Amino acid sequence: MIARSALAIFLAVSAAAFNPLKHSGNASPYFNAPTLPGLGPETPDGCVVDQAAYFVRHGSRYPEPGSFTGWQDLFWKIQNATFTASGPLAFIPDWVPPVDNIDHEPLFLSSTGSQEAFDLGVELRKRYAFTAGGENFTAWSAGEQRVVDTATYFVRGYLSAGNYLSDPSLNRGHVIVLPDSLTADQAANSTNGSFADSLTPSASCPPYTPFSNNGSSTSNTFRGTYQNQTAARVNTFLRGNLSFDDTDIGVMQDLCGFGFEVSGDRRFCEIFTDEEWLDYEYADDLNYYYGAGPGNPFSAVTGFPWIKAVTDLFEVGPNNTVPNGTITPPPLIMGFSHDNNVPPLMSALGLWNDTVLPITHRDTNPLREFRSGHLVAFRGYLALERLSCTPPPPLSKDTGVFHQAGVLGGVVVKLNTTTPITKSTTPKLYIRVRADNAPVPIPKCTSGPGQTCPLDEFVNMVNGPLAKAAGDFIEVCELTNVTGPGVNGISGDGNTVKFLTTKGDGTELLVGLN
Repeated sequence: MIARSALAIFLAVSAAAFNPLKHSGNASPYFNAPTLPGLGPETPDGCVVDQAAYFVRHGSRYPEPGSFTGWQDLFWKIQNATFTASGPLAFIPDWVPPVDNIDHEPLFLSSTGSQEAFDLGVELRKRYAFTAGGENFTAWSAGEQRVVDTATYFVRGYLSAGNYLSDPSLNRGHVIVLPDSLTADQAANSTNGSFADSLTPSASCPPYTPFSNNGSSTSNTFRGTYQNQTAARVNTFLRGNLSFDDTDIGVMQDLCGFGFEVSGDRRFCEIFTDEEWLDYEYADDLNYYYGAGPGNPFSAVTGFPWIKAVTDLFEVGPNNTVPNGTITPPPLIMGFSHDNNVPPLMSALGLWNDTVLPITHRDTNPLREFRSGHLVAFRGYLALERLSCTPPPPLSKDTGVFHQAGVLGGVVVKLNTTTPITKSTTPKLYIRVRADNAPVPIPKCTSGPGQTCPLDEFVNMVNGPLAKAAGDFIEVCELTNVTGPGVNGISGDGNTVKFLTTKGDGTELLVGLN
C-alpha cells in the first residue's frame, strides 16, 4: 500500500508546475515535503499530541565564505568579458552578488531564515497548544551563531502571544547553547566536552569523518556526468568571449536557492531545464546519503543518542523526567543544529535507507525515499510526536453529545434515553515521525491511527534492534581509550544525551521579546 501511495504522490507532484526551489536540496528555502495520499500532516481523529521533539536545521542563510568566493569569481568573470547574452541569460550583465555587507552577512542568518524560524514558532504554538499564555519556554541550540539566531527567532515566534512585559516572570524564552563541533581531542581536553551529549555529535566520532567525505566525492562524480553538457547548452545563449564551464554551472544553480532566499531573485532558477534541476538535486542527495545519511556506516551511531533520549522522555510522558534526571523538559522539545546532523537521525530510526543510490547516473525510481530537500532544506527538520488516542464512539442520527450546564465537555448519549454510551477512558499511545511536516511511516510498525507506531513497540524497537544496529557511541567511535574532563565531566560517560534531563550543560541565554 505504501509503494502504491508513493507512486501516486510522485505522479501528482510531477503533474504540478515544476518549481526549482523545491529541487535545490540544501539550498532550498523551507517548504513542506509532499505527503503520501491518505497520510496528511493532520493529527489522526481521536488523537492529540501530548509530547513532541524537533531536531531542526538552522534557517536560510547567506553563503559560507568559500561559496561566496565562488559568487565573486562568477561576477568578475562576467564583468571582465565582452559578450551578448540572450534568453534566460539576458540579465547577467547587470547581476551583482546579493551580499551588500561582506563583513557581516556571509555565513549568518538572512531575513528569510529569521522569518522561517519565527513562523515555525507560531506554527507549533498553534499546532500543539502546549504552552499557556504567560508560561516560559526553553529550547536547545548548537553553538554556531546562525543556529543560535534560529533558535532565538523561533522562541520569539513561539512566545508572541499577548503582552507580558509588565511582569518579568512571565512569557520568557530561554535558549541553552551547547558546545558545537568539538573533535574527540578537543572534547577530551575541554571542561565542556560533549561527545554524544551534543547537537553536533558527529564531530566527536573520528571514524565518521572519512566516510562523510564520500558525500562530496560521490556528488562530484555525478556532477561530472552532466555539468559540461549543461554548460554547453547554456553557452548557446552567449556570443563573444564569455563562456561558462562546469564550475560556473554549480555556482549558478546554487544561486537559484540562495538568490531567492536572500533577495527574492529567481532569475538563476529560470536558466536551467527541469532535467538539469533534477540532476542538481540528485547530486545533493548523493552528498547527504553518502556523507551523513545511510551511506555512511557511522551515521546511525551519531544519530541514535538523541533518538534514545527522546524515546526515554516519551516513555515517562510529558512533564516528567527520567530516573536520576534533574530537569523536566517542556512537552515541546526543540533542538537546533546543522544540515549534516539531521540525516543521522533517519539512519538511527532505520528510515529512508532501503536503497543504495547509484553514483554514475541519476536514480529515477519514483519510489525513492531519500531526497535531501525533504529533510535538510533550510529550517528542515525531523520530528517525533507522541500521540494519545481515545477514539470516540461513532455518532449516528440516533446519538448526540449531551452537555451539562457548568460542566466543561460532553458525553455521547442515545437521544431517546438518558444512558450514556460507554467509551474507553484509557488512551493508547503512539509515535509518529515527521520529516519537514510530512509523516513518515516506520517500517513494520504502522498499526496505529494514521500509520503510527504503538509506543511500547517503538520503545522496544529503539532499545532493541535500533540500538544494536547503531552500536555504542564510545566503542564504535573508537573513544574507549580517550580520557579527560570531556569524558568524565558534563557528558558523564560520553555515550548518552543528558542535556535534556540534567542541569549544567551549555550556556543559558534569555531571549528578550521587548
